[in-house]
Amino acid sequence: MAGSVENTAPVRPLSPCISICALAANGYCSGCLRTGDEIAAWMRMSPTEQWALMRELAGRRASRTQAAEQRS
Repeated sequence: MAGSVENTAPVRPLSPCISICALAANGYCSGCLRTGDEIAAWMRMSPTEQWALMRELAGRRASRTQAAEQRS
């Protein structure tokens, strides 16, 4: 089919920002758990890099939840 162009660009994830922006003493944002460098680089990251960071953030959230449960 002439003129048919398929969009093959990778889909980017939504930003992990939840508008609770404060870098804690451990260097992570208390809302999204990204570092300041990760926050600054987000828009320059490729979709692949963004998805990799999203997986890393899921691990950070799990670790934070586990640590909180152990303190309880």
